[in-house]
Amino acid sequence: MEKRFRSWERVALLALSLLLLAASRAQSERDTLRNGMIRLHVIAVSDEAREQALKLRVRDAVLSYVNQILADAADCDEARVRLFDSLDGVAKAAASAAEGRQVSVTLGPANYGRRRFDGGTLPAGEYESLRVTLGAGEGHNWWGLVFPQLALPPVCAEAVEETMAGEGEAPALSGEGFTLRFFVLDLWDSVIRALQE
Repeated sequence: MEKRFRSWERVALLALSLLLLAASRAQSERDTLRNGMIRLHVIAVSDEAREQALKLRVRDAVLSYVNQILADAADCDEARVRLFDSLDGVAKAAASAAEGRQVSVTLGPANYGRRRFDGGTLPAGEYESLRVTLGAGEGHNWWGLVFPQLALPPVCAEAVEETMAGEGEAPALSGEGFTLRFFVLDLWDSVIRALQE
């Protein structure tokens, strides 16, 4: 005997199919996004106010130097090569603002949690990362993007302090006409979390 689906079963199957298709596409876009970005991570010596202010000055010096290097980079691969070839210069730029603190600069993959900021969210995952660590690197950090350059100017210290609710929180980044939204990814993550519980 042939079994026929009821109307609500067909609608449920269609909705599930659309959700899975959207999630698959979103995952593909997420991977493309991750592979096309290089993040900057500046880690302070400690959480003392003086060290946090110093971290921001180091960040500004590094961004100024890196923006010149990457100004006309065609893609993420070219940006990565340019940064790798300029790590000594990045370290010198950081040291120029570090007031004698030990500076460590690395370029490579690093895992980040999901980061919310004013205007959007960057999904969790592994990103290419330019990391600048001051001293033992035991303080709050600052993160941003060095590639692509999305007209995200350095954020003033007050905005960082206002938005830094906990370690690793993103500063308030926004650019005119720039909004990064991942509604489908957030929906998919909530479905996965619900299934895991």
